[in-house]
Amino acid sequence: MSVQGFNPRTGQAFGAATASTTAAEVDAICARAQQAFAAWSGTSRDARAAALEKVADAIDAHAGELAAVADGETALGLPRLNGEIKRTSNQLRLFATVLREGSYVEATLDSADAGIVPPRPELRRMLQPLGPVAVFSASNFPFAFSVAGGDTASALAAGCPVVVKAHSAQPATSHATAQVVARALAEAGAPAGTFDIVYGTAAGSQLVRHPAIKAAGFTGSTTGGRTLFDLAQGRPDPIPFYGELGSINPGVILPGAVAERGAELAQGYAQSLTLGVGQFCTNPGLTFVPTPFVGQLAEAVGRTAGGAMLTARIRDAYTAGTQALAAHARLDAVGNASEDAYGVQPQLFTVDLATFAGDVQKYTEECFGPAGLIVTYEDVDALFALLGHLPGSLTASVQAAASDADNAAKAAAIFRHIAGRVIYNQWPTGVAVAWGMQHGGPWPATTNALHTSVGATSIRRWLAPVTFQGWPDAMLPQELQDANPMKIPRRRDGVLGLG
Repeated sequence: MSVQGFNPRTGQAFGAATASTTAAEVDAICARAQQAFAAWSGTSRDARAAALEKVADAIDAHAGELAAVADGETALGLPRLNGEIKRTSNQLRLFATVLREGSYVEATLDSADAGIVPPRPELRRMLQPLGPVAVFSASNFPFAFSVAGGDTASALAAGCPVVVKAHSAQPATSHATAQVVARALAEAGAPAGTFDIVYGTAAGSQLVRHPAIKAAGFTGSTTGGRTLFDLAQGRPDPIPFYGELGSINPGVILPGAVAERGAELAQGYAQSLTLGVGQFCTNPGLTFVPTPFVGQLAEAVGRTAGGAMLTARIRDAYTAGTQALAAHARLDAVGNASEDAYGVQPQLFTVDLATFAGDVQKYTEECFGPAGLIVTYEDVDALFALLGHLPGSLTASVQAAASDADNAAKAAAIFRHIAGRVIYNQWPTGVAVAWGMQHGGPWPATTNALHTSVGATSIRRWLAPVTFQGWPDAMLPQELQDANPMKIPRRRDGVLGLG
């Protein structure tokens, strides 16, 4: 068995086929990761930070060749890919900063107190790495959510060895990136087994079931993610599975905003809908607008261009999804055609609020790609009565003017319970890599709404708490010793500081 990439522009095979990883090879790779865990997790935070920076530098140094390979397998274009590579190296550097700052370990010290009920012994708590982590690459971000992406960067930062399952549509890109990462880690002194990669669907299933693997991260379809989630939970020892799945990213455009800047909103919506041929997890798939605004939106989408989707399977799913929408909604606009082998056209569909409310589940099925569903409303109160029934999403957006302030606040109060990121007067596409980013949400957006897959706090997924009770100071981890030799933020007797 082998894995073969294809050029979405031509439909022809790209590069040589890559052999699928055998069961014996997966077992050996996981065993090496398990052996590496003690050494890698015991490496100082400064040393791990330096290793991540070395990987970032290596990725930047090989950006040209990596982008060229990825363009052949994704048709995303060199400008987009070069930007994504820089985002990827910057993610690694962010986690180097997280390591050196140190608050991520949540060091907490409680002094002994025999005078309270019940008496309190001396307690010192911190987070520690779980063990080897499986990372499943995404197709729509061949670098930032793939071999060297945020899951890998955050897990390595946490002290967890990583085994990546390459996306089957991008074996050449995955192989080239993995070589860069592995070589840089070795040069930085990381123990053998700290990072590796496997190929093929069977290898991925075996990986998430392997007893050496203690957690898994996934970005992809709801179907694929649910299958792996069930495998992770069905193990004799269930493990955390952090899956980023489907998202419709609802948005509300309020009347005052339309009156003030309708043309700007229509153009911004069309650009967001079709960015990257709509292959963003934050694509604005569902938008509620005042009825008169549909015409402007349709004109803007009608001026957009189609393009190649990542794979034939994704193209076919998009075609099926738009056909399903056409059976239940009015087709108001079609963008320009694409001559690429996996090419599709942007499409805009419309239903009224009452029709949508009659079957919310049907109308909120994700159609991955440049297709948007517009729901028209006449009464804002009727709209608000419906919003709370929407499924979980990664984002929810509100476009408003000053005259819409009260209604914008009402929308935000609803959206904050169904989305991980609530956006005001901006479009949802684009996810900043930052300390304050939340890229997650209730099911079906993710399998665990408590965490994020982007930003500094994504490291929390690969850590578990441990409390040391009554131990001599010299025998404690440095993060918990009285003198705070690492000078990290800690909470001592309930007070947060550097004590």
